[in-house]
This record gives sequence, structure tokens and C-alpha cells, in this order.
Amino acid sequence: MTTNQMKASPMTTTKPTVVLVGYGMVGHRFLEALADTGAADRFRVVVLAEEPRPAYDRVALTSYFSGRTPEDLLLGEPGFLDAHGFELHLNSPVTEVDRAGRTVTTAAGHTVAYDTLVLATGSYPFVPPVQGKDADGCFVYRTIEDLHAIEAYAADRKVGAVVGGGLLGLEAAGALKGLGLETHVVEFAPRLMPVQVDEGGGEALRRTIEEMGVTVHTGVGTNAIVVTEGAASGMTFTNGEQIDTDLVVFSAGVRPRDQLARDCGLTVGERGGIAVDALCRTSDEAVYAIGECALAVDGRVYGLVAPGYEMATTVAHQLAGQAAKEFTGADLSTKLKLLGVDVASFGDAFGTTPGALDVVYSDSRSGIYKKLVVTAEGALLGGILVGDAEAYSSLRPLTGTGTPLPVPAESLVLPAGLGAPVSLGSSALPDDAVVCNCHNVTKGAVRAAVTDHQCGTVPEVKKCTKAGTGCGSCLKLLSTIVTDELEASGVEVDKGLCPCFAHTRAELYEIVRVKRIATHRQLLAEHGRLAGEGCEVCKPTVGSIIASLAPELAASGHILDGEQAALQDTNDHFLANLQRNGSYSVVPRIPGGEITPEKLIVIGEVARDFGLYTKITGGQRIDLFGAAVDQLPLIWARLVAAGFESGHAYGKSLRTVKSCVGSTWCRYGVQDSVAMAIHLELRYRGLRSPHKLKSAVSGCARECAEARGKDFGVIATSNGWNLYVGGNGGATPRHADLLAQDLTDEELIRLIDRFLMFYIRTADRLERTSAWLERIDGGLEHVRQVVVEDSLGLAADLEALMANHVTDYQDEWAATLADQDRLQRFVSFVNAPGVPDPSIRFTPERDQVKPDLGVLATAEDLLATLSADLLEIR
Repeated sequence: MTTNQMKASPMTTTKPTVVLVGYGMVGHRFLEALADTGAADRFRVVVLAEEPRPAYDRVALTSYFSGRTPEDLLLGEPGFLDAHGFELHLNSPVTEVDRAGRTVTTAAGHTVAYDTLVLATGSYPFVPPVQGKDADGCFVYRTIEDLHAIEAYAADRKVGAVVGGGLLGLEAAGALKGLGLETHVVEFAPRLMPVQVDEGGGEALRRTIEEMGVTVHTGVGTNAIVVTEGAASGMTFTNGEQIDTDLVVFSAGVRPRDQLARDCGLTVGERGGIAVDALCRTSDEAVYAIGECALAVDGRVYGLVAPGYEMATTVAHQLAGQAAKEFTGADLSTKLKLLGVDVASFGDAFGTTPGALDVVYSDSRSGIYKKLVVTAEGALLGGILVGDAEAYSSLRPLTGTGTPLPVPAESLVLPAGLGAPVSLGSSALPDDAVVCNCHNVTKGAVRAAVTDHQCGTVPEVKKCTKAGTGCGSCLKLLSTIVTDELEASGVEVDKGLCPCFAHTRAELYEIVRVKRIATHRQLLAEHGRLAGEGCEVCKPTVGSIIASLAPELAASGHILDGEQAALQDTNDHFLANLQRNGSYSVVPRIPGGEITPEKLIVIGEVARDFGLYTKITGGQRIDLFGAAVDQLPLIWARLVAAGFESGHAYGKSLRTVKSCVGSTWCRYGVQDSVAMAIHLELRYRGLRSPHKLKSAVSGCARECAEARGKDFGVIATSNGWNLYVGGNGGATPRHADLLAQDLTDEELIRLIDRFLMFYIRTADRLERTSAWLERIDGGLEHVRQVVVEDSLGLAADLEALMANHVTDYQDEWAATLADQDRLQRFVSFVNAPGVPDPSIRFTPERDQVKPDLGVLATAEDLLATLSADLLEIR
């Protein structure tokens, strides 16, 4: 139950009442952990939230500026609170705790009694006491409301500055850069991220960030905010320097929100934080504190989410009467991406352990810095990774085990060509090694999910253990452990495409390309493992490969020619999507959603004359439903004559490039998104790929075209275009990741060419770009190195493949209409051409038609009707 205001009187209940004050990420994890124990129904749980919205992913806050909405950031499955009877009250900050009476009072004056009180009040941003800090244009960076305010204020400003060069400071700098502001970062310490990285790592990070156009000031403090007519107009530093700025974001650290505890007499630390014991109990046994507001027994206030999750789980288990793991400290390891730069820090990153030794690799040209801290015996103590953090997931679990690394440490940091880098397998990890730091899941727990709970896939293991559902940095290692455990259990993990081929789709692509094999029959004969005609898996897969490589193979690119026609599924076989009643849909391409009145009239006339159901889709097209197979050529003849092309709604190929109206019409637009969307759609139309491709172009950061939900999406900036890849909607939605930013038109096209061709070459059968990006070794960073930096020297090859496609493109329906042999397939009955399919019937609804699924319920009905039709024709 979620309400914005408290009820006038508390609910009458005999259950013990648990009051949770604060509903952020840690508060939400407490509710999840309590639900996981199975004991949630034994309590009345009241959640008092200060913010106007339920818990959201504060770690991913900056993604709001990349197109994610506040709703996208919400935590938990829909209906989670109601399913467990948790009462959530938004806009209900607690102002008083009466420990003697065991009640809390909200700012609105409502009082709630508790048996157990859990404080999850988090922290607040520290704003240095500098002159001018309260002027207009000065902000903190903590909540979605803060982001809304920054976005609105930045709309007509040019320069922004961030006070603080730590994690949140660089996140804020990325946000200002994304809003199109000239951006400065001011850090009092001599380097960026002083808590996480050393001097070498800080220098590599600084160099890379400055190359992106962000000005970095280190080793200086903010002296004052220059105020003009009540608004920030500049900053002065302790070294005498001054800069002009229209907007200032303070991100100089956080402080625990412990005022409620102070006011009610709970013990707090000398430097803040609600003092708790190893079970997260405060000085009052009825009161617990978790997350950033708590001072742990080791004297630390933990500002990371993973320790907060551990505290939340500890308290939930106690309330449920289950054995609770004591919280005596936590791993401060972290991996994140700041301004597009991978940064990771784990274990004893600064080598404070006596006798610690460093193994360092630094490449200032590439902005890569790697340091491993080891003992004299070769055991891993910690490390710092900047610019390339791919090894983080496998290295962090080995930290602090005391066991020497299975390979020389230098082989883990040197790049290819300088030492043959080694990738550690899961066998190097002990069972007690923590694989998922966010949810404290060990390798042993992952193995048990496979062997004891019969989880056979990574998604099943994620659901069983919660591993990989936090920051996601452990997914690659998680997948390796699951595969290794399945194989160790005697389960053969067949990596072949299907029973006919032992090769993966990517391997078959290269075989076809290198050996110039133009038929499925030849490929099966030379490289198959089974004799025969192939199967329903390899036929369309190989057909797609051959179609995508047709110009290279000097073969026909038309999917209805020769053997190619036999390889297609029903949709491709008839160049239309089969619907539930046996009819087909007709989907003409409308690039960018732009269409003339004349073409609209043609579509309307076709729909009217053939009695088709019409619908405007979310992809900015008009779909026509209800066509019989023999009507398809007649319909398309009229559409092609009017200038329409196939929209490829039936194929594993580009569907649409959606767009907003852009700078041509919209007062917020900064680039012509319609022109770019049309250009992209016409360039990539007909491109056959492992799965369907969708795209969108937004004319500004407001993201009206929803580009970050597409396989490749483009968002305009004042400096050009930002390119996002690997997004999708559907049953498992995923937001796309930023691949490159501030691109010119030519740079954008070149990178999309490379990205699409690299995906087509290496993806598995029916693998969307989102799944491919998460599966491929190295993930997004590897793709960036190949596509943007040309690390494998494939760029020219990929661009040439796309150029061949563009040159060779032909509209499949126009080509079909020009070939009588192809048209002969468009009949309902091969042995009775001209006879309509009697099973396709319609019934009226809302001035259109819908399938009538109630007719011809039996085979006898169908045969009887068909016989009658044949007699009438004779």
C-alpha cells in the first residue's frame, strides 16, 4: 500500500510493528531481505519515506541525463510492497523519535507506534562553508529532485563547475557535460578520486577526462562563489585563480544523517554516525541503524551501497529469528564508469600492508593504468584499474585470500603483445570467495545454485542467489562459474549452433565469408556434423548469414531465390508477418516517421479497398492487417508504385529508426533528428542480422524518441551526437550504453557501420545486441576498443562490408513483383491457385475488422468449405 499522506489513525493490528524510517536503496534492501526470510507476514511494516517517490537506484542517478526516466530507476518488481503488505507513506519525513513511548512523529504531525524501529536515513551532501554557497545556481547532487533542478537551470547556461572530484563529483561532471555545459571539476586533494586511486591512477584518469573537454583543477580549494544579482557567476580558489561559471554543483562528500538519533539520545560517533554493534543495534535494543547513517563497530561510516545491503540483511534475519551474520566491516572495493572511463579499486589498493609490493603497468597514451599489490609470495592484496577494468571481476574475489596467484601478477596487467595477458578461470577462486559484492554471494553459493537447486542458466542463478542483480560487474565471472560447474557436473555444454553444426554462429559467419560458401547445402557438407538437410535452427541462421554477405559472395541477396527460399521461416517466405488467423500484415517503410499526405492517402485507399485493419505503431509506421497471402502481391504493387518499400517487419533486420521532430520544429531541439533518422534508416534498410534491429534519434537530451531503448540510439547534443548501443524493450528491457559522444555526422555513421557489422559477425543466433553486449568477452569496453579505437584492425573491413550492403541494396518487394517465378509462391493452396483460404474470416469491431477465431473449428468444417469453393470454381 502506497500513500502520500498518513492515515488519521493507525491500523489496528495484533502484529508487532516495524517502522522503517527512510526508503532509499538500503531501506528497500531491508524489505527485500525481510520478504526473503518468509517472515514478513508476521509483522506490520510501516515505511516512512521523506522523498515523493519510492526507492530508486541512486547509484545510477546520472543515467537520468542519458535518457532514463525516474520510473526506470525505481527498485523492485511492480507490486512488491503490496504483495508483502508493506505500508509505504511518501512525503512523510520523521521529525521526532520518542524512545520511551516507542513512537515516531512525522512533519505532518502523524504519530506511529513501533515495537522495532529501523533507521535508514542515509546521508546528506556536505556543502563547504564558502561565501555565496546559497546563491541561485548552486546545487547539490543527491536526489532526482536535485537533478530536475539542475536540468532546468542549465537550459540557458553555458558553464558549470563541480566542487569535488570524487565518485559523485565526477558523476555530476558527466551530467553537466551531457547537458552541453563547459565543465570544470575542482578537487582539494592533489588528484581525482583520492580515496580510490593513487597518484598514477589519478593522473591517468585526469588525462583521459581532460581529453574529453572537462577542465580539472586539483590541489585547490574553493574560496568563494562569485555572486552577481543574486546568482552564481564565478568561483575563486585558494590559490588566487578565478573562473567564470553559471552553475555550481557541490559534491564534496556526504555526512551521516544522524540528527534524529542525536535528538532522542542515541549514542553517536564523535565525527557523526549512529553507533551500532555487530548486529546493527543502537544503544537502544529496540532501534537499529543501517546504511550510511550507521557507525559500524570498526569505527567506519560506509558510503557504499554493498555494506548497507549487508547491514539490512543482518537486521532482517534477526527480526525473522534466523541466524544473522554479524556486520564487523565491509569490502570497500568498487567498480564504476565515470565520464565513460572504467575505474576500479579493490582490497589494499594503496599497499599499506607491511612488505607489500607493486606490479604496475601504465600507458599514458591510452589512459590505462593498472596496479596490483601483492605479497612477496605472490598473494594478491589489492589493486587499482583505470581505463581498462575488465579483470576486476576475477581479481577482486582473490584479494586477501593469502594464496599466491596461480599465474605471475604481471601477466594479469600487461596488454597483448607485451606479455600475453592471462584470464583467470573460475577454478582459481575458492568457494568462500565473494563473487557478487553487492549481495555478498560467494562462489560456493553460485555452485550450490547449479548443483543443489538445478539452475542451468545464468538468469536462473541470478534469480536464486541475487548475484549479478546489483551493479552487474560480476556477470562475466558469474557466467564462467555457471558454465564450469555445469561441465564439472557432467552436463555437456554444447556451444554449437545446433545438432547439425559444432560451430557457433560467429564461427559459421567467418567460414562462409572466408571460404565464400554461397549455399547452406555446401556449408553442411563441408563443415556439418550430421548428414541431412539441416534443421529449423541452422536453415534460417545460415540463410541470414548468406544474405548479409551476398555482395561479398557474389551471390543473389534476394531471400526468395534458389536454395535461399527454402531456408526461410514463414514470415520471410512470404515477405510478411503471419498473424493468428492465418492472414498477413503489410508494413511499408516510413523512414523517420515522415510521410507526405499523398502517401497517407495511398495507404488509406489500399486499406479500404482490401478491407485491412490499420494501426499506427510505436515505431512510427502504419501496419495493415488481414491480408490473405494471394493478396500480398496486389497490395504491394500499389504501394511500390506509390514509392513505398518493404518495412522488413518480417525479417531479422532493421525495422525502424524512430525520431522526434528535432530542431526543425521543437524549441528544445539542438540537431535535425528527422534528417538523421531518415539517413540512418535508408542506409541500413534490408540489413540482415542475427536478430531484429531497432533504432531512434532524439533531437535533444529530453529523449522523446526513446533512443536508449534501442539496439543503437542517437541523442543530439549541442556539440554533435551521442551514440548509445545495446538497448531494447520487450520482456527484458535494457537501457543502451554510451559508446561515443559529441560525434560529427560522418563520425556517427562510421561508428554505427562498424558496430552493426561487428555485431553481425560475432553475435549468436537470435541474440539481440543487448544480450550480445553482456555476453561478449570484455563487454562494452571491448566493443568500444574494436569499434571506436580499431584495436583489432578490423575497421576498414567492417566499413567495407557495410559499403557493399548499401551499394547492393534492393527492395525485396519491388524485386519480387518484377519476377514471375517469385510471385508463383503467393497462393493459399499450391494445387488450387486462385482459391482463397476459407479459414480466414473477419468480424467487425470499432469500424474495422478483427479475426473471427470462432469459425471452422474442426478439420471437417475446413474440408467441407474448401470442397464447396472448389466446386463453385469448377
